[in-house]
Amino acid sequence: MIKNQLNDILLQISQAEQRYARLPGDVLLLAVSKTKSAQAIAKAYQAGQRHFGENYCQEVLGKQKELGAYDITWHFIGPIQSNKTKLIANHFSWVHSVDSFRIAQRLSDQRANTLPPLNICLQVNISDEQTKSGIRLAELAELTQSVAALPNLILRGVMAVPEPELDFEKQRQPFKALRASVVALNNSALDTFSFGMSADLNAAIAEGSTIVRIGTALFGARA
Repeated sequence: MIKNQLNDILLQISQAEQRYARLPGDVLLLAVSKTKSAQAIAKAYQAGQRHFGENYCQEVLGKQKELGAYDITWHFIGPIQSNKTKLIANHFSWVHSVDSFRIAQRLSDQRANTLPPLNICLQVNISDEQTKSGIRLAELAELTQSVAALPNLILRGVMAVPEPELDFEKQRQPFKALRASVVALNNSALDTFSFGMSADLNAAIAEGSTIVRIGTALFGARA
């Protein structure tokens, strides 16, 4: 089932790339594997998937040990607690959910010198929802400048989870606003737009997403 689902999702991404004049391979599928077993991740890996996203630091440590023979790129995509930054800094290649300079500095300070720089994205609360993490769009320019100067990190771009919306054109609006704000920074190093999930995948790709995060559609309902 996982192999078939993976192929279906990759086809959807490919069709959206064509539809919205994106280059083939522009959009990376990040398989959201939180609460899923190492066995399920192994099946997706064997079907060709290489990038996996996790929300809970403690949960992923056992999976990484069990899947150590696989060349997996691990992405942390959940809220970051200060007491977990050392584990996150040293067990992931990407962190999508940085929402303060303090967290970024801790990740930088705690990243082992033997590891390559940690790829990070700044999480933007693009819909200004009270219950969601992330900075306000107005804070993006200042935080980008300060985080980009930290050692042991590479600031790659932004991540967002807009408020759910059914209308396609309304889905596009927050993505468009976020992309325009990043482009206005005139920083060519910011090449990553981590937004788009199953329900708004097409709108996200239409507005420049480079990483879409898909979980349930690939693995089934969460435990």
